[in-house]
This record gives sequence, structure tokens and C-alpha cells, in this order.
Amino acid sequence: MTPLVSHRALAELHPTGDHVEGVERIRVLHEAFPEFVQARPATVDELAAVHERDYLEAVRHVSASGRPTLLDADTLCTATTYEAALLAAGAAIGAVERGGFALARPPGHHALARRAMGFCVFNNVAVAARFAQRELGLRRVAVLDWDVHHGNGTQDTFWDDDSVFVASLHQWPFYPGSGGPGEGNETTLNVPLAAGSGDEELLTAMEETVAPALAAFAPDLLLVSAGFDAAAGDPIGGLRVTERGFAALAAHARGLGERVAFVLEGGYNTQTLPGLVGAVLAGG
Repeated sequence: MTPLVSHRALAELHPTGDHVEGVERIRVLHEAFPEFVQARPATVDELAAVHERDYLEAVRHVSASGRPTLLDADTLCTATTYEAALLAAGAAIGAVERGGFALARPPGHHALARRAMGFCVFNNVAVAARFAQRELGLRRVAVLDWDVHHGNGTQDTFWDDDSVFVASLHQWPFYPGSGGPGEGNETTLNVPLAAGSGDEELLTAMEETVAPALAAFAPDLLLVSAGFDAAAGDPIGGLRVTERGFAALAAHARGLGERVAFVLEGGYNTQTLPGLVGAVLAGG
């Protein structure tokens, strides 16, 4: 059974009103999966392996002010956002330590070294990857991102680092505008998919393109940016992946290495989200 890593406070922290990325996402997952290991907050030093320290201090300062503030056009910072973001990154680290699944928000894969972007404050997967290399001695790390949006922040973090392979399956053209055809390098693979693509298209891409590339890289750790906004019926995505499709994607991921960890990214239909996460937990 895949261990879950989360924190009870995440169901209350970082309230965003009627924003699609809200606390209800974690509340429904805690109701569906009440047994989980309590995450610890990431440390500033752990975050600083990915983010500039002046950016980290800016988020702390804005959050401490207690005044709701937009960090970018889509990313709200409230009095408890900094605390939530530390726990989200810490949950990703915990998932790596245990080979588990981090149920946490805010998501992370758009966050850049010096700024928030697209609902994301700190890049949880990137922080966990650096932790794995530094503290666990896992030299070669791969990231598989199946969120409906391209993980531009993760790509940017590791673009010039041949010790981390980043592979992304995502809708294109779509927000944030990156990850289009031909964009990549020796350790960056983007597979853009047309709106309306579903299980067949994603699994074909996974089997024919992504899995062989990841297998050739032979990672010591595979981190999955598990976004569920690629699911049919998501309010902001345009793909049509089903529970069965996510289970198959997870099975492929688990077949690519002995050490695999999952970190929640998007997924904004709170009625279907628990079933989608459950399918990944059952997959493989």
C-alpha cells in the first residue's frame, strides 16, 4: 500500500475564497483517505536549493502581513500561505523518503526560482528532488509530469542539469504557453497533446515515447507531478483522462524504478478527485 503524506492543517490553511484552487481539495482527500503520515514543514535551507532566498523572505513577509495579496495574477497569498507552502514542500520530501504520495497544496510545478506562478508558491517536486540528491544520495532523479498544464517551473529549474530528467505530458497550446513541439534537450522531454485527448492518446505517448526515455535515463528516483486536471470533467482542463487511464499511467511509472513518489499538483473537480487519486494508489 502506498503510504500517504499530508498534514491535518492543510485542510484549513491558505484559504482562497471561491478560487478554484481551494482548501476543499484537501478536505475531500482527507475524508477519503484519513490515514496518512503527518508531514513536517520544509526548512528554508531545503527550499533555497531551488528558490532564491530573497523570494522566500518576500513570501514570508507578505504572508505575515495578514493582508491577502496576489503574488501573480493567479496566485493568492494569505496569512497562512507561507505555512501551507512549507508543509506542501515538506510533504513532497516525506513522499520521497517513504516512496509515498503527498496530498498537499498549494501545488508547485509552475513556481520559478524567484516568483510564484499559476497557483504555485514553492516548487514542491523540485525541492523534493534536490533533497533526494543531497540527503539520500539518489544522484539521478527523473520527474514525470502528467498535469494538464506544462510544468514550466520544474523544466526551468533543471534545464541545464543532466542529473535530472524532466518529462511532461500536457495539453498544448494551453497555459502557460511553454512545452510546445520541439521544446526540449537531452534531459527534457515534452509531449504536447491536443485538447480532447484521453486515455488512448496519453497511454500511447507514455508507452512509445516517455517510458522508453525514462528507462534509458535509469533514474534512482522517479518523482511524479500528479496533476488530475487532465481528467475528464475538470473545470479548467481540456483533456479526458479517466480513472482507468490514471491507474495505467501510475502502473507505468511504478515499472520504471524501484523508488517512485507522487506529489499532488492540479485537479479541481472535488467530486471526482478522490476517485482519481484512489486510482493512482491502486495502479500497479
